[in-house]
Amino acid sequence: MKFDAEKETKKIIQFIKEYFQNNHLKGIVIGISGGKDSAVAAAIFTKALGKENVIGVTLPCHSKEEDKIDALKIADFYGFNCINLDLTNTYDTFQKEINKLGNFTEKEKENSDINIKPRLRMTSLYYIAALYTEINHGTYIVSGNGNKCEEFVGYFTKGGDSVSDIKVLSDLTVDEVIKIGEYLNVPKEILYKSPNDGISGKTDEEKLGVTYSDITKYINHEDLSLELAKKIEILHKKNQHKFYIPTYQKQK
Repeated sequence: MKFDAEKETKKIIQFIKEYFQNNHLKGIVIGISGGKDSAVAAAIFTKALGKENVIGVTLPCHSKEEDKIDALKIADFYGFNCINLDLTNTYDTFQKEINKLGNFTEKEKENSDINIKPRLRMTSLYYIAALYTEINHGTYIVSGNGNKCEEFVGYFTKGGDSVSDIKVLSDLTVDEVIKIGEYLNVPKEILYKSPNDGISGKTDEEKLGVTYSDITKYINHEDLSLELAKKIEILHKKNQHKFYIPTYQKQK
């Protein structure tokens, strides 16, 4: 079935409006990374709630300056307020404390260092949401900006960008997110930018070893080489621990 971006966008907007109305919510806080997912999410929420009820937050942490510039372009384009909360010093202070625990090599710390940044960012987004809830006398919640392809292979950080209060893109593949972005006039230089985490210096696809197009084909049961299908299957299976928390239940 052909994807209808206009129809799907209107459904998402209605979903947001109903959820906010039914739960007596006022606004949304969105981490704006400078990439397409957060840009499209911001565009949708602005349409659904009005720009006055959207708060964007840039959270640089030893990040590329161009990502912050692109994030501000999105805020300016859609007219919502955007706060900059620089986490560089916070991260550096954390590293100083970690270094007191032992003489760890850069290789040993690499994965921990990459994942602490999204966790610091999510803590910050929830702080901002709670702060503006008090300031504006109405509840603000945090947006999750991940798409279906990322979530399928577990390309997110537990306790970081996995944590949110509402998700509007997580059932959309990357190409569907782009189509909605085109419909909502997301600036092309951001919409078509190679996705990256802004942390490791690599694109998402370089880190994953497969393309988002390949993941979409796998999800949709389209033709794909056995080698690529196996890679995607392995990624999906090895990250199952990110989706479920095993919880012991005593026998009744």
